[in-house]
Amino acid sequence: MTETKSPEVPAPPAAVPDELTPGRRRWHGLRPYLPLVALVVALILPYSTLHLPGVFEGALNSPGTLQLLAVCLVFGGLAAGYDLLFGRTGMLSFGHALYFAAGVYGTDILVTKAGLPLWQAGLLAITGGTILAALLGAVALRTVGIAFAMVTLAFAQVGAILVARDFGGLTGGEEGLPLDVSGLPEGLVGVTNTVNLYWLALAYLVVVVFVVHRVSGSPTGRVLAGLRDDERRIGVLGLDPYRFKLVAFALAGGLAAAGGVVYVLIVGGASPHITSSEWTLALLVMVVLGGPGTRWGPVIGGILYMYLDHRLVAFGTSDAVEALPAFLSNPLSQPLFVLGTVFILAVYFFPGGLASLAPRLALLRHSLRTPSRRP
Repeated sequence: MTETKSPEVPAPPAAVPDELTPGRRRWHGLRPYLPLVALVVALILPYSTLHLPGVFEGALNSPGTLQLLAVCLVFGGLAAGYDLLFGRTGMLSFGHALYFAAGVYGTDILVTKAGLPLWQAGLLAITGGTILAALLGAVALRTVGIAFAMVTLAFAQVGAILVARDFGGLTGGEEGLPLDVSGLPEGLVGVTNTVNLYWLALAYLVVVVFVVHRVSGSPTGRVLAGLRDDERRIGVLGLDPYRFKLVAFALAGGLAAAGGVVYVLIVGGASPHITSSEWTLALLVMVVLGGPGTRWGPVIGGILYMYLDHRLVAFGTSDAVEALPAFLSNPLSQPLFVLGTVFILAVYFFPGGLASLAPRLALLRHSLRTPSRRP
């Protein structure tokens, strides 16, 4: 019985990794410098008179545009700090807005009511926010999972009630508490000095990103990543998960309080709506939109979310939307509807957040360049 041999089919040539091709190798060599390029662009942006119709209402160096960008930068830092809890440690907190509000109201009360200089009020507000996060975290971290989320939400609701009821006559109740600008440095007061507030917001974002990255790359950060993946394994190694989670919780609270100090200077006062749980949910949406646990995803998500939140109000009242039929103009005039739609589409098409967009596009390009194999 003769054995028939199948014809030999030559093996396809081995695919060259993208990193070894000249163009891709040059791109990978430039990628570490992209954050530096973004920082340089942010630094020179206040000196630009460029006007982008439909994107901003005025020129890039106009006070209104700089104030909007400053708010976006602050929330980019807040989202990065919250990601230290959610994306890097695996703790879902619904009360993170409480520590942001502690920074806002603490600074406002100490400057307006107590008459302290700004630098003293800011340091005390940040210290108080960190201590408050440590104390409440020491209680909340005795629980895990959904119970932990509910305990943090309960603490945040208590803070919101105290602020709304004008506890001790300090918060101004539902009307809020305007900031007494007479106790502030002259360089931070007035429309002409909006650029200085922009610098301050940019400095806050840089500090938060630096702190989060340093912590994530340290031995403590590796333990936090282990807690996110398997908390029991960390306990088996002889480490105390409770202590590490408490450190992350207090640090994230301190970073949020620092953001509150900058935010109250930008908006010129404190409002009770910042104490609501909606702000924590907004932070969660920012992190998920950008990509939890990634280096730049939460920052991008925070900046994009706040930009859309502000600009969609003008979009909803524009002539183009009002000219549409009622079944389209009514929902499009609601910013939350548009934001929710964008969030759903982003999560559906990019489950890893916007940070996963570049790898997905690279994979798509690679699949399109690779020739299909014929049998």
